Amino acid sequence: MLTPAQIEDAAQRLFEAERACKQIRLLSLDFPGATMDDAYAVQAALVKRKQAGGLKRIGWKIGLTSKAMQSALNITIPDSGILFDDMVFADDGTVPAGRFIQPRVEAEIAFVMKAPLKGREISIDDVLDATDYVTPSLEILDTRIERTNKETGKIRTFFDTIADNAANAGIVTGGRRLGPREADLRWMGAIVTRNGEVEETGLGAGVLDHPARGIVWLVERLHTYGMEIGAGEVVLSGSFVRPVETRSGDRIAADFGPYGKVSVNFA
Repeated sequence: MLTPAQIEDAAQRLFEAERACKQIRLLSLDFPGATMDDAYAVQAALVKRKQAGGLKRIGWKIGLTSKAMQSALNITIPDSGILFDDMVFADDGTVPAGRFIQPRVEAEIAFVMKAPLKGREISIDDVLDATDYVTPSLEILDTRIERTNKETGKIRTFFDTIADNAANAGIVTGGRRLGPREADLRWMGAIVTRNGEVEETGLGAGVLDHPARGIVWLVERLHTYGMEIGAGEVVLSGSFVRPVETRSGDRIAADFGPYGKVSVNFA
C-alpha cells in the first residue's frame, strides 16, 4: 500500500504532466508494489486537483473491456475514469494542435442517464431503465505517462493507466439519440476510418458481450467507495475497437450505419 505522501506525489506528477503536455516516466517503476486500490487513490487525488481548478465532473468512462487489452496490462477486469467538462469536443470539431501528447481515438456507445445508478447488485435491465438515451461517440485517449520505458523496456501496468484517470482526454458524441431498448446494443457497431481509410470495425458485443455490462461493473465498483452514477451524467461504455493513432491533420470518423456518424479532426 502506498503512503498518503506517495499518493499525493504521484497525483501531482500526473497533474503537472498534463498541464505541461509532457509525459512522465512509468509510475509503476517508482511504486512497484502498488495495488489497484492505490491506483484509484492516486486517480482520486488527481481528480481532486482538477476539481479544485474549476473543472466539473460530467460522467465516467469504462476502459479495458476487451480481453486483448486486459492481457496487455496483466489485469482481468475493466477500469474506469472520470469525464470532465473540458473534455467535450463538438461533432466534426477540431482538436487544437498541442492539446494532447499522443492522442488515440476509440469508438464507443455513450449512455446518458436520466436517473442515478447505485448499489451492490444491479442488472443490465437496471442500467437500461436508468438510461435516457444512447448515442454514437468517440473517446480521445491520451497518456501522460510513457507507454514503454526506454531504459528498461517495461510497459505500462494497470497502476499507470488507472492512476492517469484511465487515459481520459476527450469525448465527442454525434449521430442519433436512441432509446436504450430501441436497438440491440450488442449489434450496434461502427466502421472507423482515418482520412477516409478503414482502420477498425467492431460491434457492441465486443464490450463484455453487452455495452451495459460494463456499467453494471462500474456501479458495483463505485458502491465500494460510496459513490454512484448521477442523473444527467454520460458514461462511455467501453471501446469495441482498438485505439486508432492520430497525427496532425487527421480526421477520425465512425460510421454507425442507421444510427449515424460522429467524427473529430486534429489540427
